[in-house]
Amino acid sequence: MDDRPALEHVRLTVNGATFERDVEPRRHLGDFLRHDLNLTGTHIGCEHGVCGACTVIVNGAPVRSCLMFAGQANGASILTVEGLASADGELHPVQQAFWNRHGLQCGFCTPGMIMTVVALLAERPEADEGEVRDAISGNLCRCTGYETIVDAALDAARASREDT
Repeated sequence: MDDRPALEHVRLTVNGATFERDVEPRRHLGDFLRHDLNLTGTHIGCEHGVCGACTVIVNGAPVRSCLMFAGQANGASILTVEGLASADGELHPVQQAFWNRHGLQCGFCTPGMIMTVVALLAERPEADEGEVRDAISGNLCRCTGYETIVDAALDAARASREDT
């Protein structure tokens, strides 16, 4: 008797490319991205949805990929930190702002912070400091004290407003 769980077939779009795989029903989206698609920019930290390091954007909304099964993402469009820069390597405005403002130190929280800010600014390009602080309040950083992260998010918001 085979004790392995039946596999689920998933088809999803990640960073503009379509992928189809058979996965175990208990496979988390974060593990799927990291281990099946080799997109290691999505960091797995607490595995309880508390730290925010694994944040990706699913159908336009920020999601903790450690709390979502790959099967739940079937048919979804997913954006990871690897999908932000342009094909020629030009950084996304949020990535550039993090670079300019030194919005990282060890870098572990950085992908989740960036994806959270990207999602915020997609919905609220005019976000102010309070909104930025509220948006990133679910992401843990042990290095920066958040000030440079907030500065980077506000710079990115200004840049996105100037581009429109």
